[in-house]
Amino acid sequence: MSDRVASAFEAQRDRLRAVAHRVLGSHTDAEDVVQEAWLRLSRQDAATIENLDGWLTTVVGRISLDVLRSRRSRPEAPYEEIAVTVDDGPSPDEDAELADSVGLALLVVLESLGPSERLAFVLHDLFAVPFEEIGRILGKSTAAAKMLASRARRKVRTPSPPVAAGREQRAVVQAFLTAARDGDFEELLKVLDPQVRLTVDTPDGVVVVLGATNVAAGARFGAAHDGRRVLVGGLPGVVAWREGGTPLSVVAFTVVAGRITTIAAVADPVKLASMDLPEPPETVGGAR
Repeated sequence: MSDRVASAFEAQRDRLRAVAHRVLGSHTDAEDVVQEAWLRLSRQDAATIENLDGWLTTVVGRISLDVLRSRRSRPEAPYEEIAVTVDDGPSPDEDAELADSVGLALLVVLESLGPSERLAFVLHDLFAVPFEEIGRILGKSTAAAKMLASRARRKVRTPSPPVAAGREQRAVVQAFLTAARDGDFEELLKVLDPQVRLTVDTPDGVVVVLGATNVAAGARFGAAHDGRRVLVGGLPGVVAWREGGTPLSVVAFTVVAGRITTIAAVADPVKLASMDLPEPPETVGGAR
């Protein structure tokens, strides 16, 4: 490979990494995708590539799509296999600011997008990739790519309201928290949807756990059980505090047909400090 092509790739590396990271939500996966793109470029006759930037975007998009689809095909993947990190850096445009600023409620929504929807939304709305090119990546028409991005955009901006009534939602969440505190595995399974998705935003990144068995096995919500009940973007949630009154975590639950389908938690002190949270109980926030 010529030095010119290698230099051109290096000039695109940060952008390609950003694309892959926005699609996948994982720094590690994004690095792997970019490295695979480099390997494919090294095996390609560069003289046959008319638009290197476009070629690289297409390759990164297709590899990222394969990774997303692979995740969906392993719904019971072990906890350690699905650790995902997020980028705390500035967003490239207004839509990216939306995606980073809405916070916990949006985390639930993004996880609900299908692989094609997510790719179309990220490539077009965040990186201004033309729909014609997105269609080629997805193996669909330009019109279909537009429809996918539009559908994803609606989900991001106007999440579907929970199906159950507020009181019913709270009762299901309370049952989950009580079972988690007591370590009652069978009761946890009763209130968890079989395909439930748990995301936990920690100082080291976001961890994703899929499936009722995995979520129930790893449930540790004792502190949340004693926290204050809140609404998080319209979803039933809980805020828990440490001794001294600093926030420990915020957890939001989506309940559909009497079962919890998604749990989104933030336990990163930096992000918690930026949230508009209620005052802690006097027993927690008082002088020590």
